[in-house]
Amino acid sequence: MVSTDPLAPAARALFLTRAGMVAERAARALWLPLSLALLAITGWAFDLQSRLPGDFALWVAGGGALAVLVTLALGLWRFRWPSRDEAVARLDQTLPGRPLAALTDAQALGAGDADSVALWSAHRARMAQRAGVARPVRPAPDLARHDPYALRLVALTAAAMALLFAVPGQQGPLGGLPGTAGAAIGPSWEGWITPPAYTGKPGLYLNEIDREAFEVPQGSRVILRFYGPPGALSLEQSLDDGVQADATGQALEFDARRSGRLAIEGPQGRSWQVTVAPDAVPVVAPAGPMTRARGGVMQQPFEAQDDNGVTLGEAVVTLDLPAVDRRFGLALEPEPREPLRLPLPMPVSGDRTDFTETLREDLSLHPWAHLPVRVVLSVVDAAGQTGDSAPIAVTLPGRRFFEPAAQALAELRRDLLWNRANARRSAQLLRAMLHRSEGAFRFEGAPVLIRGAVEFIESRLDTDQWTPEARDELAQQLWDLALLIEEGELANARERLRRAQERLDQAMRNGAAPDEIRELMDELREATRDYMEMLAEQMPPENGDQSDQRDRGDQPGQTITQGQIQELMDQIQQLMEEGRMDEAADLMAQLNALLENLQMQRGEGGEPMPGGEAMDGLGDTLNEQQGLADETFRELQDRFGQGQDQEQGQDPGKDEEQSLEDLAQRQRELSEQLRQQQLGEVPGEGTPEADAGLDQLEQAERAMDGAAEALNEGDMRGALERQAEALDALREGLRHFRDALAADQRERADEQGNPQQGEGSGRDPLGREMGESRQAQDFGSVLPGEDPRARARELMDEIRRRQAERERPQDERDYLDRLIERY
Repeated sequence: MVSTDPLAPAARALFLTRAGMVAERAARALWLPLSLALLAITGWAFDLQSRLPGDFALWVAGGGALAVLVTLALGLWRFRWPSRDEAVARLDQTLPGRPLAALTDAQALGAGDADSVALWSAHRARMAQRAGVARPVRPAPDLARHDPYALRLVALTAAAMALLFAVPGQQGPLGGLPGTAGAAIGPSWEGWITPPAYTGKPGLYLNEIDREAFEVPQGSRVILRFYGPPGALSLEQSLDDGVQADATGQALEFDARRSGRLAIEGPQGRSWQVTVAPDAVPVVAPAGPMTRARGGVMQQPFEAQDDNGVTLGEAVVTLDLPAVDRRFGLALEPEPREPLRLPLPMPVSGDRTDFTETLREDLSLHPWAHLPVRVVLSVVDAAGQTGDSAPIAVTLPGRRFFEPAAQALAELRRDLLWNRANARRSAQLLRAMLHRSEGAFRFEGAPVLIRGAVEFIESRLDTDQWTPEARDELAQQLWDLALLIEEGELANARERLRRAQERLDQAMRNGAAPDEIRELMDELREATRDYMEMLAEQMPPENGDQSDQRDRGDQPGQTITQGQIQELMDQIQQLMEEGRMDEAADLMAQLNALLENLQMQRGEGGEPMPGGEAMDGLGDTLNEQQGLADETFRELQDRFGQGQDQEQGQDPGKDEEQSLEDLAQRQRELSEQLRQQQLGEVPGEGTPEADAGLDQLEQAERAMDGAAEALNEGDMRGALERQAEALDALREGLRHFRDALAADQRERADEQGNPQQGEGSGRDPLGREMGESRQAQDFGSVLPGEDPRARARELMDEIRRRQAERERPQDERDYLDRLIERY
């Protein structure tokens, strides 16, 4: 029988398309109630109802059933059975030329024309052929749009877990389900040991460990999972005092705190002897003495070790009050202060199990600077264990002032910070500094600022407003004034440079934008240029033979020019703009070190490095002091030769008094010259050798002042003694600076990898010979004159010998007595 249905060629595709539409609409209508039902069945399979308190399980079950019924009713109400026409339309949309629509059409025109009928029949035949190859349209429920939180997937996953892992016999009606994994595999277990993350050691899978004994780090986490009926497997262990278990006793966890036995009793059980490797306490100790670097920066090298690495550390500084010299402003009890805690620097990358670092901190502004303190270094490892060093008794380094007015202001500032009760005394001392102060300060505005400080203290004392905040404000003002007196405008330029360096360093850590980087680099360039200009202004003019300077010129790599600094800053900016912050930080550290040891280079021959020029200047001072001592000695000889003339009534007049005044004035000028040299650069500044040299220069300066005072009083013997002390101190200071210069040269040579610049080169950084004979020639026996102290003793012995000769006239012996009494 021939079918009269025009869509018969696509009947199969049309049927399947319609069935897909039914499934599509059913999924949209029923996905929510089915998901809720699967979640309820999963909770039932895992015996959730027995774990809920009281009647809460009934309320949950009732709520779940109600939710399923309500969503089912809403889904059925929204469900619409797809019609045949809807199926035809969907299928026809997937076919070229819409053949199904063409097959259901009838010829509207030319039905009586044979040609038209033949053409229409041919068209229908082609459409029937296309309909015959139609493929059913797949359903597209598009549940993701209706279920944005993927609740259906959660329900399916939960149902799968219940089917696989629900314990047979423990899930109510599902107990006899034959397809569960528990019924298939029987009692089994799994175990893992996870070492602490900071050890860097891999985890262990106990099921794969065949050996009877193994070692794990202390604090490793042991995790066990038992599968099967409860009680089929059990744990025996002596690694920890307690075990954390869930309500079923099938999930167990504990830490490996000590060595012991770990065993799983039951089918497929295992046993091991576990050795727990203890976590050692970190160790920290000083790697050298605390030193003062350039600018008063405290440096404390230290070394730290830990088996798994040090995470952080700090240096705790406390005041050593029994060791403080309790005089003057320190006589009062100090105000309570918290210990000073300084974070220890840690290696940014690399191994932290054994390393050496140096703590650098500028504590010049702290009230304990230059006072005895006790320092304890402390480090912590990842396990939280702390290791401390033995207390270190040191004097806390800080900035040193050489200008007397700056020294006084720094000391008064310290007294105010020591105890606010020193305010009245400090105001009186500040007022005393203003007495006859014309020309006494290098900074012309100092008297005005000191007077303002006095008024600041007295006004607040009178109005009972002398608070800690007011004290701290004044302390900062006194410090700034001391810097101005000490260094003048150079302090401001150095401060701008320091701020620019800190801002750029912060930008590196924060990953600043390119525009900000360019702005900060411009600021750093400007601050560097100003700083170098200020240094150039304070440097003495060139003198001497230029050819000699070229012969003694700096060795390669020991000077830095402004062009080289600019080139280094360009490289830093380029690295930062490329995002290579670690490399930029390394170059920035090099730049900061260069600026700390800045050298100005002039012309082709270059300017001598600061340490070498200081040595030359101190050598000149030593020569001048020796010459002055010789003149003083000759003056004493002249007076001794004129003794008989004075006894005969011949008054030497005012010429001799004028000569002594001239010697005293020259001695004062030489003392001032030495003080200025202490303010400049010295070889190896901040090293123990340089500090010892500066101490000797201070002793020489005091001896020179004493010699000048003795000359004013006419005490030529005392003047010679003080001049001899000054010469000894100068020679000793030069020896210390020579050692510092040689050590600095060896360090530079080691850094450059050039053995010819090292200890065996026999030349200083200026290219001059450094042998014993050279040093002895510069600072030893060939200096003009002999030791004036020995010559003075020789002269006094000769006077005493002549005075003891009875055959000499009585007048001469009386005169010799007066000489002995006077000198």
